[in-house]
Amino acid sequence: MALCAKTEAMKISDVLDPARAAALHTALGLSGPSPSANDPLPAFWHYIYFWDAQPAENLGQDGHPKIGGFIPDLGLPRRMWAGGDLQFITPLRLGIPATKASKIVNTQQKSGASGPLAIITIEHEIMQEDQFCIFEKQSLIYREAANPALPQPIPPQARVDETVTETHSFTSTLLFRYSALTFNGHRIHYDKDYAQKAERYPDLIVHGPLLAQLLIHFAERHFGNLKEFNFQATAPMFATETATLCAKQNDTGVDLWVRGPDGRLNMRAKATPYATQP
Repeated sequence: MALCAKTEAMKISDVLDPARAAALHTALGLSGPSPSANDPLPAFWHYIYFWDAQPAENLGQDGHPKIGGFIPDLGLPRRMWAGGDLQFITPLRLGIPATKASKIVNTQQKSGASGPLAIITIEHEIMQEDQFCIFEKQSLIYREAANPALPQPIPPQARVDETVTETHSFTSTLLFRYSALTFNGHRIHYDKDYAQKAERYPDLIVHGPLLAQLLIHFAERHFGNLKEFNFQATAPMFATETATLCAKQNDTGVDLWVRGPDGRLNMRAKATPYATQP
């Protein structure tokens, strides 16, 4: 059943602080100078801005803002990142105010292998100095609370026909820093006890957006600045694991994916570089 949500847009304005971008540059261990005032913001770094900072009493047990506000309460408390589609139109610039307008455009409820779920689609439009800079369509999945009696879903296996690869490892410090920079309170990323006991994961979970960010950097290093990027999370990556980033160029763009150490597919993505660099 698909229900089209009729919600007013939520608008958040932010001055894109160069110090926050410098902190992400350091946290990700990137080489070279960090971006400074008036520099273009690297692709997907808008995730460290436009915080919706809520007081503690407005948070759920999982650390996210309680459902029933901007996100409707459908009786499904367990939040998961499903994926997103992005168009990078004009680079945002650091040190300059920008506005993100968000609205829910679709809510779909259905039954999956592990029980009922809801898929919520949110559109984000980011503007700066009267210019349309980024369009994003974000998908979130909400499920029932974790049930230890149910078997864990079997993840799909990743492709092995890549032409370019990189490996990345993670630490609990990196996950904590990324949570802080994105103001993401979801406890599965920094509270191991909660991740294991409440959500039945074996370890801390690497953020879906962090994996997407690594894929974007990987794609740009090999294929140039991106015009479009879409991604889908397919299985969790755990903090103690090493991820293999994979790419293969084709006639319409670049196929990208993240492969876990056991061969499972953690994320798939498609990137479209600019034909000529903007």
